[in-house]
Amino acid sequence: MAKIPIKSKDEIEKMRASCKLVASLLDRVGDIIKPGISTESINTFIHNETLKAGATPSTLNYKGYTKSTCVSINDVICHGIPSPFEFLKSGDIVNVDVSCYLNGFHGDSSRMYFVGGREACSKDAQKLVDTTFDALMVGVEAVKPGAKVGDIGASIQEFIESTGLGYGIVREYTGHGVGRNFHEAPQVLHFGKHGTGDLLKPGMTFTIEPMINAGGHETVLSKVDGWTVRTKDKSLSAQWEHTVLVTESGVEILTR
Repeated sequence: MAKIPIKSKDEIEKMRASCKLVASLLDRVGDIIKPGISTESINTFIHNETLKAGATPSTLNYKGYTKSTCVSINDVICHGIPSPFEFLKSGDIVNVDVSCYLNGFHGDSSRMYFVGGREACSKDAQKLVDTTFDALMVGVEAVKPGAKVGDIGASIQEFIESTGLGYGIVREYTGHGVGRNFHEAPQVLHFGKHGTGDLLKPGMTFTIEPMINAGGHETVLSKVDGWTVRTKDKSLSAQWEHTVLVTESGVEILTR
């Protein structure tokens, strides 16, 4: 089992700066998400604004990925590749995932957006997006010194099941440690059992990023591009993500 890095005070401050930039980019990209915009235009905006801030996009050329963000629409769970030929439509729900490398540290976060405004989207889509955000926050609230990594996923699973909505929790794609490396220990599942996994200690930083499907939890990975992940049953999917820090007394959301 890989050792989970503990960040020093100086490293945490650098993490805060990278994560603050990510949050700012997600704030600003919301202004351009409108019907008719291409996913490539969203990527270009994120790319240019990241460079202007003196940072680099963490996803660019990561394991062969050629874009500076991921844009995942409707039944795309994650890793949607921006394209000049794909355009947002009123009523779509879309996840934009932004990761930046600044001063030697990565920050990572994603948000959902309602294309054309909240009321343009179906009630079912609104409910899925809202419930997924609530699931993220339930997971965040489980983070504290002395807790276990498994408590995060168990709390999310209990919450989703308690809604009675029949939503599926994606199994194959998880949260992860983040810091000097884009992906490091620990792996953070969004389902599981309390009291399992690594012990949480102050100075640990990682993402929590539940992917919740309106239907079953099963996924399909594109054989064409090797990145795009969709729901097997074509149901809608939503995801929210924060990078968090385990503090002496609890948790701090770095990408807020």
